[in-house]
Amino acid sequence: MAITLRQLEIFLAVAETGHVTTAAKKIHLTQSAVSMAISELENILNGPLFDRHGKKLILNDRGRFLLPYAQEIVSKVRNIELLLSETEGVVAGNLQVGASSTIGNYVMPYVIGAFTQQYPEVYINLIVGNSRQIEQYVEEGIIDVGFIEGLVHSKKIESVPWLTDKLHIIAAPDHPLAEKGEVSIEDLRGERWIMREEGSGTAEIFKNAISKYFDSLDIFMELGHTEAIKKAVEAGMGLGCLSALTTCREVENGWLKVLRVPELEITRQLLIILRKDKIKTNLLKEFLSFCSFIRDCCDAKRICLVSPYKLASILEDRPLSPA
Repeated sequence: MAITLRQLEIFLAVAETGHVTTAAKKIHLTQSAVSMAISELENILNGPLFDRHGKKLILNDRGRFLLPYAQEIVSKVRNIELLLSETEGVVAGNLQVGASSTIGNYVMPYVIGAFTQQYPEVYINLIVGNSRQIEQYVEEGIIDVGFIEGLVHSKKIESVPWLTDKLHIIAAPDHPLAEKGEVSIEDLRGERWIMREEGSGTAEIFKNAISKYFDSLDIFMELGHTEAIKKAVEAGMGLGCLSALTTCREVENGWLKVLRVPELEITRQLLIILRKDKIKTNLLKEFLSFCSFIRDCCDAKRICLVSPYKLASILEDRPLSPA
């Protein structure tokens, strides 16, 4: 008996979720069908692919060996299906998009909303994670295109510069430094800081930038979510450093104040990432063109996209592609 593509797809779903029930829901099969497919695959390969820990399935050494081959095969078959099933000139279908936390929570909903308004026959599923997770999902073919902050580590992935992101130092409106038109590095000495948790790209960039001036920071609190940091800063618990993309609404409403520190002008590059062998369908090409148009508009105006919910004004003059 030969291995089937469906068996490999089911194997990947179980490997990702670790549970037959969850995998069955993910790929719209019954639990018994998933269990049977895994059992058949293990019979064909003359041994188990998972260690059973109660209801939890964990890849064993044989399963880990099979995993990259299964990912590669399924990815290539999906590429063939997409390429051969497309109708020329039609932008339609289902696109899997991944984005790191800042981009996924504060930018992509507006990008996807604007894109699907122009192309109502398109469905886009957005997965949000950290940059390393999104890179892994792109490499494994789980998502078609990713948007991240930071460096790319995989040799299978190509990256394209997208938007420029600016990091702002923020304070409560009634903080003493909020009254100053310009804040010096010395003004920041001795201040308490509300920071993202260890491992956050934003926190790492800020700490590297300010380490040129201070040996250490008085970190009063580390929080795992941007919204919690904004609320803590707004409550006067300390200063924070966050992406301008995440604070624009609060700043415009006067709930937070951006401190202008000329010595700490911190920017970072956001990236679009794809597998190098990824076949670009009509839909993917048009979505990438759409995102490039946003980037080019921002570059032409020499601005960072600090108010993502104002994307509509940037996209007003973009004609529909004849693709």
